[in-house]
Parts: sequence; structure tokens; C-alpha cells
Amino acid sequence: MSRIAKYPVALPQGVEVTLAAGSIAVKGPLGSIARAADPNVEVKKDGEQVLFKALGNSNHANAMSGTMRALVANMVLGVTKGFEKRLALVGVGFRAQAQGDKLNLSLGFSHPVVHQMPKGVKVTTPTQTEIVISGIDKQLVGQVAAEVRAHRSPEPYKGKGVRYANEVIVLKETKKK
Repeated sequence: MSRIAKYPVALPQGVEVTLAAGSIAVKGPLGSIARAADPNVEVKKDGEQVLFKALGNSNHANAMSGTMRALVANMVLGVTKGFEKRLALVGVGFRAQAQGDKLNLSLGFSHPVVHQMPKGVKVTTPTQTEIVISGIDKQLVGQVAAEVRAHRSPEPYKGKGVRYANEVIVLKETKKK
């Protein structure tokens, strides 16, 4: 059995888990998330914790039991505290401005780049060169941050572009004659 699946997910105060046929729904102070459950994993609620067990002896069922446990733990953490990704703009004239559910970026192109935020993701810009993407779904927050970074990923010679706040760019040395 997966070693991760052996540990139950503790439910903090104010978090409700609903187990329906083939789906798991978590509701908390910040919102609610639902996800399809894997048929190879038995999920049951026991008081203030959720337990996971692989059905059968296959490697797939064993792997999915740990995966489902990690996904539900992230759902519980998302509805209680939420997730956020921080991006930094490095480059002369690179700016970001949040307007509602849109992010306007000036990244050195001849045109401004407008990125539409999906439902459930909030974007703020504390400064012109800082972007904070937050939400309750860890996968969605990470995906949106990767899409924003992909508009102008850091180049290897000067390091200009959109990077994660804690990302280290290893710069290449320029060609010598």
C-alpha cells in the first residue's frame, strides 16, 4: 500500500467533506471544490478525518490511493488557507496591471498582452513588477501562473522576462571572440 495513503486527512473546524457516488466535495470558509474519485480507491469519512484504502492489489490502485489522499489534503488546505503563486517581472519597461479578472502585461512586445483569469482565480499586482495569483484550487493556480510566465519566460543571457518570485535563473556567459 502507498505509504502516503496510510495517513488520514484531518478535517479542521468548519470544513465539510461530502462523499457521493464517484466524487468528493470539500466545503470550507473560502469556498468549495469537487473532484471525481478514482474507482480503485475506497474513501470513507471517520469522524473528523478522511481515510483512503486501495481496492485490490494492483500497482495502479496502490499509486492512486496515495494520489487521492494528496489531492484531498490539498483540497482541504485550499478551502481553509488557499494557495498563491508570486511572479516577478524583470526587464526595463516590463509592467503588470490587474483590472478585475484580466491581467494587462507590457512585456516589451509591440502590443500589450491581456491574460484572462479563469473563474476561481484572483490576481493582484502589489507593485508594477509583482504579480500575485491566488485561489483555492492548487492545480488551477499553478497552471495560470505557468501560462502567465509563458508569455515571456526568462531568457538565459540577461534573465529578462516573467519568473517565479523564488526562481533562480542560471545565466549563460556570452560568446567570446
